Amino acid sequence: MSSIFKRNHWLLTKVLVLISIIIPVGITVYESIINGQNSVVFLADYPSAVGIVIVIYYAFLLVAGIIWVIVQLKSLLVLRNEKMKSELLHLQSQVNPHFFFNMLNNLYGMVGKDVEKSKALILKLSDLMRYSIYEGEKTEVSLKEEVAYLKNYIELHQMRYQKKIDVSFQVYLEDDSLKILPLLFIILLENAFKHGVENLREDAYIHINLNATKEAIDFEIENNFDTSQLPAQKGIGLKNLKRRLALRYPKKHTLEITNSNAIFKVKLQLLK
Repeated sequence: MSSIFKRNHWLLTKVLVLISIIIPVGITVYESIINGQNSVVFLADYPSAVGIVIVIYYAFLLVAGIIWVIVQLKSLLVLRNEKMKSELLHLQSQVNPHFFFNMLNNLYGMVGKDVEKSKALILKLSDLMRYSIYEGEKTEVSLKEEVAYLKNYIELHQMRYQKKIDVSFQVYLEDDSLKILPLLFIILLENAFKHGVENLREDAYIHINLNATKEAIDFEIENNFDTSQLPAQKGIGLKNLKRRLALRYPKKHTLEITNSNAIFKVKLQLLK
């Protein structure tokens, strides 16, 4: 059915183009050759009714052409937005899957040793997975929900570690209903645990500050790390984050990363 419509559409277009060419060419040829006119003034000697019909016809073509251009531009914008949404969903699906696999491996070894702790970890892990799967597919979530997710993530790590960790999370939300792209900060928090706390035997710390107003959202995270345990290759986490920021907050974000004296610090600002 759609192929028939497309064929008819192009046939009508070709007919209109042909008519539009024939009208001025035909009048010019008729006046020049048959009537012997040296110069031709378009529709000068024709009845006003003919002139009105032809003017209406070309006016119709002009309006139809403008509408066609607008429709094509809208189609391109929709296609671009759909492509952007598809890429964002793909990037969000890559967020922290290895964390869940690592946690499941840890739980496997812990079940026989501490049943009650294993049960608590499983419940906490299920909450995180539920949020990642269902909320992670959305284009926006409330900042309050995202903060709760980060706190659950921190609690889960504190439950599974035997060593003491200094983790502080200071939050100020001017408005609980502020919206944000889901799973945006978790990459930074995950890196702080993975490359910092994970490799330090003592004095490991992570300090987080989140300040959100109606004008901007400021997220800062700082952690120490063992300089001898740096990864040989950069992971995809920060690349993923930068690409998501570029897609969702173009020209409305700043990302500053500093790494000195065994301290890693990231400052992310999102402008509303």
